[in-house]
Order: sequence, then structure tokens, then C-alpha cells
Amino acid sequence: MGAATAIDWRALEQQLRAFLPAKAVVSKAQELLSYNCDGLTMERHQPPLAVLPESTADVAAILKLCQQLGVPFVARGSGTGLSGGALVEQPALLVITSRMRQVLSVDLANQRITVQPGVINSWVTRAVSGDGFYFAPDPSSQVACSVGGNVAENSGGVHCLKYGVTSNHVLELEVVLPDGTITTLGGPLAEMPGLDLRGVFIGSEGTLGIATSITLRILRQPEAVAVLLADFGSMEAAGEAVRAVTAAGLLPAGMEIMDNFTIRAVDSMLDQELYPVDAAAALLIELDGSGPEVEIAMQLCDGLCRQAGARQVQKATSAEDRARLWLGRKSAISALGRLYPNYYLQDGVVPRSSLPMVLAAIDQLSQKHQLPVANVFHAGDGNLHPLILYNGAELGVKDRVKALGAAILRLCVDVGGSISGEHGVGSDKRCFLDWMFDAADLETMQLVRKAFDPEQRANPGKLFPTPVGCAEAHRRSQHLELPPEVVVI
Repeated sequence: MGAATAIDWRALEQQLRAFLPAKAVVSKAQELLSYNCDGLTMERHQPPLAVLPESTADVAAILKLCQQLGVPFVARGSGTGLSGGALVEQPALLVITSRMRQVLSVDLANQRITVQPGVINSWVTRAVSGDGFYFAPDPSSQVACSVGGNVAENSGGVHCLKYGVTSNHVLELEVVLPDGTITTLGGPLAEMPGLDLRGVFIGSEGTLGIATSITLRILRQPEAVAVLLADFGSMEAAGEAVRAVTAAGLLPAGMEIMDNFTIRAVDSMLDQELYPVDAAAALLIELDGSGPEVEIAMQLCDGLCRQAGARQVQKATSAEDRARLWLGRKSAISALGRLYPNYYLQDGVVPRSSLPMVLAAIDQLSQKHQLPVANVFHAGDGNLHPLILYNGAELGVKDRVKALGAAILRLCVDVGGSISGEHGVGSDKRCFLDWMFDAADLETMQLVRKAFDPEQRANPGKLFPTPVGCAEAHRRSQHLELPPEVVVI
């Protein structure tokens, strides 16, 4: 994007101030520091200029000006993303949607709610819970992440096993395209005729435009909910329990596993033994539905976990007791973050049947690279979240961290999995996208992108491999040594 280097940022600032309130334009270097990274704190790039629109009209006017001047732009929500998707790596205007926080309408009769992109995920449930409804997608950062960001990354969460990810709960999007045109994708019904452009936009990571109004599907709260906590003497046994539960035809709302490293970190931070500190793995299973359905499923899961080798199984049905069992899982990342100054969270996916072998392989890779790795993940759908812990002040450690992260993702792909389940590709994993897609696939994706954004000014350089930026990553990937136990499918 060579034209970006010739942009007169001071002149652009003046033109933006001509139609935006003074507080909506951020140009001071010390204030822009707040936006130099997202949740992927390893990489930092300070934007030259930022704006905080409050309406669709604001966003449209901003993008029309960018179109006229040939200015690239990057959309940003709450900044909790973990793949570098909101980084301004090359000169671009940062468009921050965090002030677009209105609930625009609630339609309980048709089980839908329309919100602006800056509305926080957990606020959606708060807005309708008094009437017996809730919003199912629940990323671990749901008290901080925004709905617009969830749409951009197609976020998942604990309950995606049964209820699916964000794309399963978005009906309609009002979108401002890169040229400032306002359009609507999808519609008020779950199934609309024609091409599914709504589905194309969700998960596009800000490369097709900016969603300014989002109509979501809300669900009725279940009659009954139960949580089981089973602890195991080995990770293999916990993996077998997951396999057995799903093989039996049961569909829990969620199944989460924590390894011993994580268990000890959580118990230490909370100063209580939520989970047995001598357990190699803890498995949380949440069940919901009608009262009799949950009661039967709870008994079946208890038996299957014990057959798989569970040492003990705790059950919780009251809201207070369920919250206590979930507390450690919800606190896991914070607890692990207390152990080391820095962490790098990855997001690979593997078939459930490969979980024990892959986790053993990750442990070997951890030892090889001499970096501790904690594992806490969505076991039901094989979405791993290996957390690489390190001290950023150590010389050369970031290269080792990235090499270990790449090796873990390569492992996931080689057993038939994916480089991302819910965090997106962004800048962090774009160099690995061609591990999953060939040149024709990538070219087709780029053609779709150019249909929305011919000049590729929306979030430039993200998602797709770049020849220069990915050259070193390709050389590194050619020398990845996987443990001998890994059988490539």
C-alpha cells in the first residue's frame, strides 16, 4: 500500500474534525499508545491516527473520506483479540467502535436483539435475562470483548459445542463497505434466499468492511443446568472420558479440560482447592435442558467418567455451586499470567480422538524448546488453547516462543485439524494459512475480498500470506521436527 506513506496525517485529522466531535479524534502520541496492540501483546505498532465513531453515519463518513484520499483503515473493537487482527502494522487510520454501545431494539417474540458493534458480549444476556433469554456465544473474555469483534473473528466459547459459534447466532448485519456505502447482509429470518453474504462477512477479520448494527438470535434459558467436575490421574483418561460421552450420543453444552499446571495455578491464585492439586487433568461437563433430561444425562456422564478412570466426580445443580466449579476455568488465563511476565496463547483444533496423543506431543515440544506450556481447552470440539509462558526480557526468547507456537499449529494441521478455532488468523497466523489451503483456494478467497474491497484498504496485510512477511516463516516451517509419535493423517 505504497500510497499510505504519502498520506498527510495532519490534513486528514483536520478533515475528520470537520464533521466529528473533538473527543472522537485521537492524535496525541501518548493517547495512541493505548491502541498499539490487542490481546497479542508480543507485537506492538502505534497507529498514526484514530477515530471513535458513535453511529453508522459517522463510520460511513469516515470511510468515504478514506476512499477519497486512498487511506487504509483498521477496525478495532475492545482490543481483546489474540491474533493481532487489530494491529496497525502499516500506516492506516484506526477506526475504534467501542463507543457504539447501544442496544438498538429487542424483539422477544421473535427471539432477536439488535445491537451496535461496541456492545459487550455479556451485556446482551444482561439485556434479556430478566425475560428468560440469553445469548449463547460466550468467549472467555465475554465481560470485555465486543459483539463487533466476535463477528469479525467468529468467536466461540465454552458453549459452542452444543450451540455453535458466533455465525450460528447472527441473523442480519448492517455493514459499511470500504468505499463508505451502507448495505445489509442477511435478514431477519434464520434462512434467507440468495448467496449467504452474511456468512462470508462473519469471520472475515475486518477485511471486508465494518459492521455497525448486528441482529442476534437469543435463546430461552434452559429449565435445568448441571455441572460435573471429574478429575483424572492422566490426561489420556480425561480424553477417553470426552470420547466416551460424545460416543454415547450425549451433547453437553460444554466440556472443558485443564491440565495439572493450570489446576495448581488456579488454586494458588484463588487460595482455595477448587480442583485436586494432584490431578493430572480436570474435566468440566455442563449439561442443560429439561429437568428429567439433565438428570439422566448427569447419571450417564458420571458413569462414563468413572469408567474412563475418574478418581472422583463432583456434581452441582444450584447456580451458586455451578459458579464455584466454573470459577477456576474462568480464572485460568489470569492465574497462569501471574506465574510469568508474558504469555502467548495459541488456538489450534484437532479431532477429539487425537487429543491424548497431541497433548503428549505438545509436552515434548515444550521440553525441546525449554518453554513451559499450560493446557486449558474446549475438549468437546478439540479446540486447544496451549499457553506458552515466558519472560519477554530474556534475550531471543520471542523467536523461541514463535517457533514453539508454529510447531504446535503444524502438529494440529498434520493430524487433520486447523490453525484456528475461534481466535482468527490476523497477523499472527497468516503465514500458516497455506498449510491448510492451496494456491487456488487462497486466490479464490482474495477474489471475494476484492469484490468487497477492490483496493484492499480494509485491514491491509491481515489474514492472507504476504510474500515478504511470510518468507522467514516458511523457511522455519520446513525444519519443524515433530515428535515421532505423531501419525500424520
